Amino acid sequence: MGKLAVLSLAAVALAAFIGERLVALRHLSLSSRELTQNYLPNCHLIEGIEYGAEDITILDDGLAFLSTGLKYLGLPSYSDDPGKIYSLNLLDSDLKIKALNIKGQFDKGSFNPHGISVYTDEKDGAIYLFVVNHPQGKSQVEIFRFVEDENALHYIKTIRHELLHNVNDIVAVGTESFYATNDHYFTNGILKVLEPLLSLSWCDVVYYSPQTVQVVAGGFSSANGINISPDKRHLYVSNILKHKISVMEIQKNTVLSYVKEVDVGSLCDNIEVDRESGDLWLGCHPNGLKFMLGDPNDPPGSEVIRIENILSEKPRVTPVYADDGSVIIASSVATPYGGKLLIGTVYQKALICDLK
Repeated sequence: MGKLAVLSLAAVALAAFIGERLVALRHLSLSSRELTQNYLPNCHLIEGIEYGAEDITILDDGLAFLSTGLKYLGLPSYSDDPGKIYSLNLLDSDLKIKALNIKGQFDKGSFNPHGISVYTDEKDGAIYLFVVNHPQGKSQVEIFRFVEDENALHYIKTIRHELLHNVNDIVAVGTESFYATNDHYFTNGILKVLEPLLSLSWCDVVYYSPQTVQVVAGGFSSANGINISPDKRHLYVSNILKHKISVMEIQKNTVLSYVKEVDVGSLCDNIEVDRESGDLWLGCHPNGLKFMLGDPNDPPGSEVIRIENILSEKPRVTPVYADDGSVIIASSVATPYGGKLLIGTVYQKALICDLK
């Protein structure tokens, strides 16, 4: 066979491979999904949130923390200002956000917050806020102590490690210990783009403490949101490109053992857990292709999903809210409190609604 024939066959094979991968990627991204509108009553936007509230977590007393201003590879960004952490008292009828003042030797100019988690020390009641930070596109974890009287975060330390290379979300389990998800295997920008195209399942969950740093679970196509059950026995991880929530049991050595997966039918991002019922609340992207393109003329929609009785044989998966992008764009988190639902987005606004 001549060289020209070999090259022709190779070109045909490559084209067929790329075509098949693109078809698979469109399937993974739910690019043809049609969203059915599903609104909640008495919804209104949170004033002052214009550049996203990618992650939100709420204390028992109704004080919410919002991570805002994320700039992330491949996603739209509409502000060059550093990111901020806001507080929002959900018991206050005015619902006014307050920017938390960061105190200490911390570089606020490069602050680029992503996932967040709160840990309350049972010994003295101190509240610690863990923040995934991406200064200059890198990944690291910041630990702050929240001082309510000062409306401030006191900087404690920065954690960097080679295993924490593409951190998306975090769940704190001690004053200096946490589980974190990596949403990509590679750190190179081009190779990151190729990961979903090749359907690689190389992402993982990392456990960190001052004594131990180790990968405790793997095999995720992209590990995004993570959270813990109220009894601290199970972790929940969003395997976003598989449209599933993975349930993992925490072993004594902090390693995770696989329990099961729950299909959710959407690309779900962050996970919040109701402390009383144990229900999971998911902020989701109903169409991944629209999410990545970020076309303002055809915006990505938003979806909130609730999972009840996730540890039972028949968990109940319920769509709670859905919008085509006319109200909010690219929802990434949803968390209930006091009969209301607070919904955050990757790079746009935040919404609060009454639950039915």
